[in-house]
Amino acid sequence: MQSGTTISIVEKGLAKRYARERRFRRMGQAAICLALGFLVLLLGTILVNGYPAFRQTLIRLEISFDPAVVDTNDIRGSDFARLVRTALAKEFPEVSGRSDLRLLHRLISSGAPYQLQHMLERDPGLLGATISVWLPANDDIDMLVKGYIDRSTPESERRVSDRELAWIDRLVEGERLKKGFNTTFFTAADSREPELAGVLGAITGSFLTLGVTLLLSFPIGVAAAIYLEEFAPKNRITDFIEVNINNLAAVPSIVFGLLGLAVFINFFGLPRSSPLVGGLVLTLMTLPIIIIAGRASLKSVPPSIREAALGVGASQMQAVFYHVLPLALPGMLTGTIIGMAHALGESAPLLMIGMVAFIVDVPQTVLDPATVLPVQIYLWADSPERAFVERTSAAILILLVFLIVMNSLAVLLRKRFEKRW
Repeated sequence: MQSGTTISIVEKGLAKRYARERRFRRMGQAAICLALGFLVLLLGTILVNGYPAFRQTLIRLEISFDPAVVDTNDIRGSDFARLVRTALAKEFPEVSGRSDLRLLHRLISSGAPYQLQHMLERDPGLLGATISVWLPANDDIDMLVKGYIDRSTPESERRVSDRELAWIDRLVEGERLKKGFNTTFFTAADSREPELAGVLGAITGSFLTLGVTLLLSFPIGVAAAIYLEEFAPKNRITDFIEVNINNLAAVPSIVFGLLGLAVFINFFGLPRSSPLVGGLVLTLMTLPIIIIAGRASLKSVPPSIREAALGVGASQMQAVFYHVLPLALPGMLTGTIIGMAHALGESAPLLMIGMVAFIVDVPQTVLDPATVLPVQIYLWADSPERAFVERTSAAILILLVFLIVMNSLAVLLRKRFEKRW
């Protein structure tokens, strides 16, 4: 009788325990599903908003490179905007009033004259010729064609007038308006006009900044990790250094920006808003990550490797550099790539050193004014024009692609070279 009672108590206890385990498992599964749902919602929203930025509305005009307007001795000083106005006047000869002409000229982007200038600079033989040229439309027209501006909205409440709608319909009927791939987005730097804004300047600035960061942080971080793990005596000084390295890894990134502003710009006088200063600031930020990852990689190498090298007569330095370091290097590279990916997504420290400036030229050296992708995204997100919303999302997609590539490279390196002992 007693035995039966004991078994029933145990079975009830097991049933409750199994029930708790099932509830916990379901809660974990629900948490994962919820997190994945938010991730899909976030990425889906960015993709839906960003995809249209890769398409640009273009208008075809018959441009006549009139020698009376274009001076071959001073191409940059020639009035290429007049060529655009003349082509529009031929396309819409009935438009005559000043206000109507102003609206008509708004159909074409203000950057169209520079496109014609570059065409003539590349091919001087165009002088005197009349050719069909696809020119970028104004950002409001682009938003209209993409469906962001509702034609049924009263004229007083939309940015495109009824007259402009009629002209657009005429261009569509004459097959003079289309949506094409937005090459400007990948070949231009920032601009006040959304249809002329691109990410090339920000991408170049990011690569220059990360290049400086990599050249400085990797050798210094690896050397510091080797010294602290293999050569440094265990005393209060090294303990103090190790504690501070671990603390620096948790310091808010904006503090490094303030440090860069005070030291590199105000004290050393380095150029403000340059990839050199940005790289120095990001080096300070990524060094703790690389050092911690490097030390962990060195610790993962079995002591027998060191002992075997020392046993056959190698010095401590030879044992470390010829036997331990090659085995720990894949882990160090993985930590470095993760640190660089972290640096690529940083904006706060770079804002403090002036990389938030409006840069219209693609930087050529590490001393030129520049910006980076996260800061470019920040600038566009703060712009009031609707066209900048899709360009912000598109720039986020490009940044995510870079981050995914860098993290995937770290995973591949770890799987390819990792040694299991």
